[in-house]
Amino acid sequence: MIKEYKTIREIASPLMVVEGVAGVSYDELVEIELPSGDKRRGKVLEVNEDKAVVQLFEAAQGINLAQSKVRFLGHPLELAVSEDMLGRVFNGMGQPIDGGPELIPEEYFDINGLPMNPAARAYPAEFIQTGVSAIDGLNTLVRGQKLPIFSGSGLPHAALAAQIARQAKVLGDNETFAVVFAAIGITFEESEFFIQDFKKTGAIDRTVVFSNLANDPAVERIATPRMALACAEYLAFKKGMQVLVIMTDITNYAEALREVSAAKKEVPGRRGYPGYMYSDLATLYERAGRRQEKEGSITMIPILTMPEDDKTHPIPDLTGYITEGQIILSRDLFRKGLVPPIDVLPSLSRLKDKGIGEGKTREDHSGTMNQLFAAYSRGKDAKELMAILGESALSDDDKLFAKFSEKFEKYYVSQGNTTDRTIQETLDIGWDLLKILPRAELKRIKPELIDKYMPQD
Repeated sequence: MIKEYKTIREIASPLMVVEGVAGVSYDELVEIELPSGDKRRGKVLEVNEDKAVVQLFEAAQGINLAQSKVRFLGHPLELAVSEDMLGRVFNGMGQPIDGGPELIPEEYFDINGLPMNPAARAYPAEFIQTGVSAIDGLNTLVRGQKLPIFSGSGLPHAALAAQIARQAKVLGDNETFAVVFAAIGITFEESEFFIQDFKKTGAIDRTVVFSNLANDPAVERIATPRMALACAEYLAFKKGMQVLVIMTDITNYAEALREVSAAKKEVPGRRGYPGYMYSDLATLYERAGRRQEKEGSITMIPILTMPEDDKTHPIPDLTGYITEGQIILSRDLFRKGLVPPIDVLPSLSRLKDKGIGEGKTREDHSGTMNQLFAAYSRGKDAKELMAILGESALSDDDKLFAKFSEKFEKYYVSQGNTTDRTIQETLDIGWDLLKILPRAELKRIKPELIDKYMPQD
C-alpha cells in the first residue's frame, strides 16, 4: 500500500527530511508531488524512528514544505527491461532520450541487484578480442573479468572506449554479444561523440547507451552505473548474452558520491571521499562475472581519469584492489603521437593466462607475450642509457633492443582508433618485431615455436 504524507520538515538539497512516517524502509522509492502537479523522485537514505531522510534525484527548487505531498512507493528504484533496449539511448534514470517509442517492459529489475554468490561464480576463462593489440596480445581481456582503464585528463580514453565497444567480440560459437555503455557525468559533446560513433559504425544495433551529462543532478550520477548493470544482468542472465559493460568516467561517479556524503554531513575519509567508497565501488564492480549453469556473462571495463595522473589517488587505488588488473594510458606516449597510448609495462591483466593458448588464441601466445614484455623493458632501459652516456656506450645487442622498443611502440602499440586487428594479426606483428633480435636472446619462447612461427626472410 502506498503511503502519502504532507509532513516535510526541511530540505537541504539534495536531501529532504519527512516526519511522522511508518513502515518505510531503506532504499525505498519516493515520489514528491508539487502543488503545481509536477512530480519529482527520490529514495530513502535513512530511517530514524518516525523520520525519513530522502535523497532527491532532481532539484529541490519549487518544493513547498507545507503543500507538497510525499508518497513512499514500497519498492526500490527499478529499471524497465526488454530486449528492445538494444539500439536505444537512455538518460541516467533509464528513460529513453533518442526520440524512439516508449519501451514495453518484459519485467522490472531492482537497479541495486544482488551480489553474486562467490560459490556460484564460474571462473573467467574465455578470450575476448578487442581488436587492440596492446590489450589482446599483452593484457588479455577474459570473459567475466573486471579490467579498468586508468587514464589522465586530456588523454584519449573516450576514443579507446568507443573503439573497444565497436570491435569487441567473443570468438568461436557465434554467441550473442551485446555492449552496455554507461556515460557518467560527461559533457554533451562527449555524449554525442559516442552516440554518433556507434550509429555511424552500426555498433548501436547491439549497444544499450545510458547517458548522464555533467549538468544532470549528482544523485542521478550515482544511479546511472546501477541502471547499466541492471540492464546487463537482464541481457546476460535472462537472455543468455555475452555482455561487455563499459563505464566512463568512474571519477565523476566518485565525485558525486563525495558531494552527497558531504550533504549528509558524514565524516570524510581520504581526500574528503566517504569512508565507505571501497565497499560502494565493490557493489558495482562485483556484479560482473560468470555464473555457473548460466550461458551469459558480464565483462566490465570501467574507465577513470586519475586526478593529477596519480595512481595512488583513492579512486584508482581502491579500484585496483577490487578489479583484476588495469590498462594504463601514458601521457609520454600520447605526446609521441601513439594512438592508443597504452603503457604496456605497468599495465596488467591478472587473468590473461586463463584466456590464452591453444584452443583459445594460439599456442605461441604465452611465450611471445612474455618475450615482448622482456624485450621492450630491456629496450627502454637501453634507450635511457643511450640518452645519458651516448650510443657508443651500448653493446651491439643493446642497440638492437633499443631499435626493437622504438618499432614496438610504432607498429604494435600504435594502431589508430579505426584498426581492428584479429588476435592472429597481433601475434604475427609480434613475431615480425622479435625477428629484429638475435635468436639467442629469445629465451622465453620454446625453440619449436620459434621454428614454426618466426617469419623467414
